[in-house]
Amino acid sequence: MGRREELVELLGRAGLELVADPCVEEVVPPPVAWRHVIAWEAEPTVEVALDRPDAVAELNAQWHRLASGAGLLDGDGVFLVDFHGNGPRRWIRVRLTDDWDLAGVFGERPGRPEFLTLSLDGDALVGATTEEYTVWLVAVDRIRERQEAAAQEAAAETDEDRAVAWEALFRGPRPTQDVLDSWASGLSVNPATPKDLRPLLLKKSSYAMYGAMPADVVDALLADPDWKVRMNAAEHQPNITPEQWARVIAAERDERQRWLLAMMAADRCAELPEDTCRELAADPSARVRCEAARLKGLPAELAVALATSEPDGGVRAVACVTAWPHLDAAARTALLTDPYDTVRERALPLHHRDHPMPRPVYESGDVKREALESCRLERELAEHLARHGDADERRSLASNPRLDPDLVALLAGDQDPWVRWSVSVRADLTEEQRADIPVDFNPDGRYWPLDWVMALHDDPEAMSRLAASAHPLVRRSVARARHLPPDAVARLADDEDRVVQLFLAESCDDAPPEMLLRVWQWWTGSLTTPDRPRSHPNFPRQGLLRYADGPSPRMRRLALDDPESTPELVERLSCDPSDEVRHRAATDPRLSAVAAARLLADPHEHIRQAAALHPNLPVRLLTQLLRRGGVETAARNPALPVEVMRRMVESLGTADGTAARVTA
Repeated sequence: MGRREELVELLGRAGLELVADPCVEEVVPPPVAWRHVIAWEAEPTVEVALDRPDAVAELNAQWHRLASGAGLLDGDGVFLVDFHGNGPRRWIRVRLTDDWDLAGVFGERPGRPEFLTLSLDGDALVGATTEEYTVWLVAVDRIRERQEAAAQEAAAETDEDRAVAWEALFRGPRPTQDVLDSWASGLSVNPATPKDLRPLLLKKSSYAMYGAMPADVVDALLADPDWKVRMNAAEHQPNITPEQWARVIAAERDERQRWLLAMMAADRCAELPEDTCRELAADPSARVRCEAARLKGLPAELAVALATSEPDGGVRAVACVTAWPHLDAAARTALLTDPYDTVRERALPLHHRDHPMPRPVYESGDVKREALESCRLERELAEHLARHGDADERRSLASNPRLDPDLVALLAGDQDPWVRWSVSVRADLTEEQRADIPVDFNPDGRYWPLDWVMALHDDPEAMSRLAASAHPLVRRSVARARHLPPDAVARLADDEDRVVQLFLAESCDDAPPEMLLRVWQWWTGSLTTPDRPRSHPNFPRQGLLRYADGPSPRMRRLALDDPESTPELVERLSCDPSDEVRHRAATDPRLSAVAAARLLADPHEHIRQAAALHPNLPVRLLTQLLRRGGVETAARNPALPVEVMRRMVESLGTADGTAARVTA
């Protein structure tokens, strides 16, 4: 049974009809609404004793009375419900059926309910929570008015109030381990955390390892007695020097751990000192020697030795590729006849990069199909495959840069669309030839830029010529250039393929402002180029205020980028109907404390997180978050005073019985 089916079944037992799937409603969110019911200052509207024989019936009757009085059941009887165990904690639209039973279903067991019900307009709720001897039913009206009043009150704090709130953070029961772990994770990525505190977080949170540490700290990490610390440092520290790699690998006595370190060095393209390369190439462990053969900058003589004199076939297979350009004819022949299958498989395609491959060699099965893309082929083999090969073979053949022109022309008319596509992106075609090849192009498909076009990015003449190509992937690849001649920019900025315009916005410093604004209307940024096109240096800033009252949320949010925008506009847009606009306001440094407090109760989680990170969030609310709900996000707030961060780190040390050495 899927999650939705389980939900429908549970609601059915409670006598509720599912009106709409759980979603983000534009009302107070469940985590905030629950505070009205379970906060220490909450008072019950009705109490029902747990030992009462008819407790379930009485609770249902009292809930219905309160819900009716609060207007939850007005109109067609649809209201919102949330209960403990409701997955992502989103409101569920429901309607009562004839045999409903909320108190008997929404709880650990009948008569111990934990649920919230809310009116569709979000302004009235009735919640149930079980205390030690009684069940509380709490009715709250005028929720929006109460939230606004609470935000105004929180924002009116004085310096004395802030000092009291910070001090209260460290009074009372020690924070739970989950809270302390969240403190460590949040402080590890907080840009305001002092440098001297960061090393103290390394063993408390994996996040701390991702930021670059001073050289002496990296030295200590790589020499730490704990293998996990050494491994994490080797895997994640971005600026490990060749000498540091050499020391950590040379000091490792455990064969498996030495192998893993060598593998990480090879994977990260680390250039190790020559002495270290020699030591690894002579390591007693074959798998360590395999990694030595992959090292960037491995001296040619060592690669040759590993390929020709190494007793282990696996090592020879790895070294074969690196050593091949430096081998004489006898050594190459030895690899081609090596007793180890993998060595022969690696050597054969390398041999046929210079020596045409005859048909019997290919048909022997010793060569993989991918070799057809790069090997020299005898004419008989190439023609046979072009006319009689299967579709996969013809596709590979179509990418071979050494293929005779007449066979390229033959494949350009192939019945398979992917064969024609492979021909159409060859570097040796003229643009007229390319335009004559019929291709199937999906504008929403994912295509990698063409390497040969990328290699021409610094050639203005080539870029101007290729920008006019009929092939969209060629134009997309041109648009990835950092700089382009004016005629290429003008042509690509109006390209019919909007992804060409997107790539121009993401990659080209010469992209025109009007195109950037056009792309902005449908694109907000990717993982590789976040916030482009808005962060592009040519993105327009002047004149954006005209969008402040426009119908498009995408454009309204831009109004805050105008240099003439005001804090008053930030305040107004923080109450905008669109969550996209509110989120932009929540990240504006001019956001008021009142607005930050208000947005901390926004229906959308990403807006609540932005409010929790805002430096103007009232301290009392920030310290509440640091103790419960959103702890890690709150610990990332850059407004945390340095002294508070030091005390938080001290708490991390005392939690496990160790003393964190924190000095002011």
